[in-house]
Amino acid sequence: MNELLKLERTKKYFPVKGNRFLKAVDDVSFSVAAGGVFGLVGESGCGKSTLARLILGLMEPTGGEIFFDGMNVITATRHELSRIRRGLQIIFQDPLASLNPRKRIQDAVGESLLINDVVKRREIRDHVAHLLGKVGMDEDALGRYPHEFSGGQRQRICIARALAVNPKMIVADEAISSLDVSIQAQILNLLEDLRRDNGLAYVFISHNLLTVEHFSDTVAVMYLGKIVEMSATEELFNDPLHPYTEALLSAVPKPDVGKKGKRIILEGDVPSPVHIPPGCPFHTRCPKRFEPCDKEVPVYKEVKNQRWVSCHLWV
Repeated sequence: MNELLKLERTKKYFPVKGNRFLKAVDDVSFSVAAGGVFGLVGESGCGKSTLARLILGLMEPTGGEIFFDGMNVITATRHELSRIRRGLQIIFQDPLASLNPRKRIQDAVGESLLINDVVKRREIRDHVAHLLGKVGMDEDALGRYPHEFSGGQRQRICIARALAVNPKMIVADEAISSLDVSIQAQILNLLEDLRRDNGLAYVFISHNLLTVEHFSDTVAVMYLGKIVEMSATEELFNDPLHPYTEALLSAVPKPDVGKKGKRIILEGDVPSPVHIPPGCPFHTRCPKRFEPCDKEVPVYKEVKNQRWVSCHLWV
């Protein structure tokens, strides 16, 4: 596999009062191939967005390694960091907050072209118009401001901006969750087209499991800062190994009546990432817990071919 992105035991701990730490990302490892789509799911607060910012180099990890296109994101030289930033772009959840309200679209999208010496200043207008055309926007958008567009149009503009430097990978952090369902489908189709035509890879972060199932090659499930299960998308959705994954999937609406199963209702709330319970972090809510679960942390390991899980059910 041609690894484009690789994380090795990556951690991000935030100090809090009482000499404690909030473990936002805890010992996370995975890799993404060139042209691949890595889906990341989990409840709010599980560490998905923190992980996205670590990948982009927007915050420094507490431990572990992050490599992009053979370069160490953490220890990168100035020249390497410039290459990483060109090759690795992000699309945020809120497109309005991502765009400067005082800048016209031509300037908002064209700024990175100038910073990275992609084109000459006199070529900016034509190049930005071409990028907007790629994402289904007309040239008349060039002179307008972000507030003049709908949410879906603004997200298309953000995608055009991400494409400006010809990246190899885009991190999409809940990039369609704030949009109407019909617009979500349009943006998702656009991302798929860009993957096919440009060979783009994605880290696709979402709480929408149906979207992740449709778009991703591989899926990882996060809980309290850790990946508890990871495998190829079809295998994970058809045969989940971790009780938490089972519970998440049981809540997904299924169009096939014959596939409807019993909804698994988890008891209690997600524990605080500052006060993670001993043993398996999920045991306080797990319907399948047994004797070792509240005492021993399960090892995250490969239990089937390319299927990884952290659970005492799989010894």
